[in-house]
Amino acid sequence: MSLAAGTRCGAYEVLHLVGAGGMGEVYRAHDDRLGRDVALKVLPESLADDAERLARFEQEARSASSLNHANVIAIYDVGTHEGAPYIVSELLEGRTLREVLSAGPLPLRKAVDYARQVASGLAAAHDKRIIHRDLKPENLFLCDDGRVKILDFGLAKLVASQRRLGDEESTQALQNGVATEAGLILGTVGYMAPEQVRGEHADARSDIFAFGAILYEMVAGRSAFRAGSAIETMHAILTSEPPELGFGERRVAPELEQIVRRCLEKDPRRRFQSADDLAFSLGVLVGGTSTTSRAALAAREPGRRGPLTLGVAAVAGLATVAALAVVLLRKPAGEQAMSGTGTNLTFQRLTFKDGGGSVARFAPDGQTVIYNAGWEGGPVEVYSTRLGGPESRRLGVPAPDGLFSVSRTGTLALALGCRLNWGSCRGTLAAMPLAGGAPRELLEDVDFADWDPEGEELAVVRAADGRYRIEYPIGNVLFTTEGWITHLRFSPDGKLIAFCEHPVIGSPAGSVSVVDLEGNRRRISDGWEFLLGLAWSPTGDEIWFNASRERPLPQVWATSLSGHVRRLLAAGLATYLTDTRADGKALLFLYRVGARMMALAPGSDVEKNLSWFDWSTVADLSPDGARLLFYEWGEATNGVPTVYVRPTDGGDAVRLGAGKALALSPDQRNALAVRGGPPRLVILPLGPGEERELDSSGITEYHSARWFPDGRHLLFVGEGKDGVMRSYYQDVDGGLPTPAPVLGVLAVLISPDGERIAGYGLDGERYLCDAGGESCLPIAGSEPGDKLVEWSEDGTSIYVRGADDGPGIDVFRIELESGKRTFWRRIAPHDTAGMLGFEDQGVRLTANGRYYAYTYWRSLNTLYLVDGLR
Repeated sequence: MSLAAGTRCGAYEVLHLVGAGGMGEVYRAHDDRLGRDVALKVLPESLADDAERLARFEQEARSASSLNHANVIAIYDVGTHEGAPYIVSELLEGRTLREVLSAGPLPLRKAVDYARQVASGLAAAHDKRIIHRDLKPENLFLCDDGRVKILDFGLAKLVASQRRLGDEESTQALQNGVATEAGLILGTVGYMAPEQVRGEHADARSDIFAFGAILYEMVAGRSAFRAGSAIETMHAILTSEPPELGFGERRVAPELEQIVRRCLEKDPRRRFQSADDLAFSLGVLVGGTSTTSRAALAAREPGRRGPLTLGVAAVAGLATVAALAVVLLRKPAGEQAMSGTGTNLTFQRLTFKDGGGSVARFAPDGQTVIYNAGWEGGPVEVYSTRLGGPESRRLGVPAPDGLFSVSRTGTLALALGCRLNWGSCRGTLAAMPLAGGAPRELLEDVDFADWDPEGEELAVVRAADGRYRIEYPIGNVLFTTEGWITHLRFSPDGKLIAFCEHPVIGSPAGSVSVVDLEGNRRRISDGWEFLLGLAWSPTGDEIWFNASRERPLPQVWATSLSGHVRRLLAAGLATYLTDTRADGKALLFLYRVGARMMALAPGSDVEKNLSWFDWSTVADLSPDGARLLFYEWGEATNGVPTVYVRPTDGGDAVRLGAGKALALSPDQRNALAVRGGPPRLVILPLGPGEERELDSSGITEYHSARWFPDGRHLLFVGEGKDGVMRSYYQDVDGGLPTPAPVLGVLAVLISPDGERIAGYGLDGERYLCDAGGESCLPIAGSEPGDKLVEWSEDGTSIYVRGADDGPGIDVFRIELESGKRTFWRRIAPHDTAGMLGFEDQGVRLTANGRYYAYTYWRSLNTLYLVDGLR
């Protein structure tokens, strides 16, 4: 029904119509009692014809009104007007996500930020057992102030057709949703989960599937499953995977691709099991805690500069270590060796295995240290070690588990089901006596925790209602922030809690702050671009913390409560001080982060470590597998990318010059590299000769490059001043870059005869094209997530790398004519200790399929007892 201006619905006076849709008409109205404008939604009159459905409407609306969350629209009231039910909610200013998407995909960082807010709102609803059932862009409202509001919680099942599937009318009804009774479907086509399509029970995981479809659309600018008709769309939901997000005018972080894919799993058991976990994953991603997410969500926006390669997703290891990898790349010359402000500074090594640790605490006896670590590629577990002895023993809690704190009475605060999170573990907070016994679970989804000095109560950091907060005791909120909180620690006298305060969720930048027991927060030292953790000094008059401001490596600093800062410890490695003791001793992790280069070479049937310095990264492999082109870009070269070539028999590497290596020429006489800013291609001779610089002609970014077999022409993927990624041809004898005729394909491989090229389509497909651009066809047999590696020697097949699977990569051979896909081999290092993942473009294979080389990232850290810090 339509309402005229001036119509009264209870205490509300209708002002004017705002909009209309399948869920009814929305009016701007005025609330006389509270003197505010509200949104008044009048639902279809058909609801009033069924007393049971009307009662259900009131129940659902009142249930939704119990939600009090920044990302869920507030429901004020429900009622009926002349038989038509209405619902009163807060009045929002802005546009629906559907309206915004009509202009195309969103910038990546904005899309992930919006998604994080939606996931946070879903988590709050799901905690109250309220399921949306019809999440879609029309039901997400983007407010002018940047907030996202979820609309119409719990109302989807109220606008249900009474017809079953099979006839024309019920098929048409799928556009708005149909009934939930047995055998019927509920939802909107394109966003329904497979179980909804089948007419089965919908739960919170069904909302997560719809969320994944929405996030896909925000990033890709197209629907994940939309087909020619409703039935075809439903079939796609049940049987098909949407095209890959990762290629187009911008690269997409592998972490984001994985999040979307996990949301869109056909089997609900394989999706995220809670919206809270989903919100956390997105919160970390939007802040850029790994090199990939920082590059993909910040540098890949059109018109902005980014690195040549995007690196890898940190599929294993600590998030802290992945972030350390970023700062380690910028290490300047002349970094001094270990030094401290105390005299007679001594270090006693406490751990001796390869892997990564993040938290260590002194036990009350003064001779025992409790720490958590993942050794030799295993899961994170809690260990104890005695000072003076090399052995560590597991505490026996089922892995994965992590450590938060140790009380003065010998009670451990543990993180059960540890999910790695910046120097600690998000998990279920549990208390367990160090002397033995089973852990007692206290609180779910805790990020950090610390015992008070008496060992009686815990202070915790956790996210609630979309915001991070400090609670002490548990349930009593001392401080809340829109940003992020990490590493809280009680002062020795118990009057203050120190913590790291980060204004952007997921970002390591922030301030050292304290809060008293009345909730008064004070920033002590700010402006740190990297702030990792802290502990109180043994005397309690300073806070010692791990940070960097302009220096690239996190070092140990001290600040008084008045804000006077001094450097406490400097080292040639990244340092992480984690605990102190009253006698002045401290526990400190030293981090070694780098890249390792492995190869299977002629004359050997086992992989060989061909790493030269600390950040060896594969660029190309000669056709006979005897020569490896790579570059270094770490401490050894002072962060300046430098090109090398090395025989794979283990002989010495030869330095060719500055730049990031790209490809060897067909005659093996030259190497192609990119250097400088603005970037430019250079040809470096492997033997006698002079280097040559090619004309860049407005190219602002180079992503990949190959030589044509004739050795006179190049194929590369780059970006012009418009920020759009394209394929280009270039003559090495002085020609200008020319856009390749294969429009919409980012070409990366060239056939042995030079007549065909293979690449990634902007639509997510992998394509085979003739070099003249006259025809392009999808590569039959390729799958979502495949990365093109090499063309076969006879030109009939292409080798592809499947999606990363933990510590290994599966490589397949696809026959181009038949599309037959054959497993070739699995590539995985034998030593997975501290492994972070594979370099995205760092896998090279000879055309005969016999030899290969690859790069993977790793982090190793060692725990030390330090004496002499003052």
